[in-house]
Amino acid sequence: MAKQLRAQIDIQATPERVWQVLTDFGAYPQWNPFMTRADGTPHPGEHLTIRLQPVGGRAVTFRPTVLEATPGRELRWLGHLLVPGIFDGEHHFTIQPLGDGQVRLIQQEDFRGLLVPLLAASLDRRTLPAFQQLNQALKRRAEQPQP
Repeated sequence: MAKQLRAQIDIQATPERVWQVLTDFGAYPQWNPFMTRADGTPHPGEHLTIRLQPVGGRAVTFRPTVLEATPGRELRWLGHLLVPGIFDGEHHFTIQPLGDGQVRLIQQEDFRGLLVPLLAASLDRRTLPAFQQLNQALKRRAEQPQP
């Protein structure tokens, strides 16, 4: 079975600024309510370490592999629960220029695996609201004047 979560937000900032905020993993504890910690380098083939805090849920740390990292456009990784095929998530951040210094950030995750049917309701109840919180927080940070 498969399941997809998707949340988007329009941000008054350049693609480069949104990318800068998104890939400054060291700053995540300062602003990111969902991915409360991230370590690693956003380059294809690299492993990241990400600590997730779903809304009303238990925090979890996982080590996804970066699949795509195109500055100002897309960051995508694939993570697994235990072993591939049990519960896999391919997470995407896509930055779409809208013109006039504005972009649309689309955050999406495609879930596959044996446990998806058992976890689908929790994904809707806890993970999707966390996506929305992250998007709002990223918008606030990207729209702040830079020092």
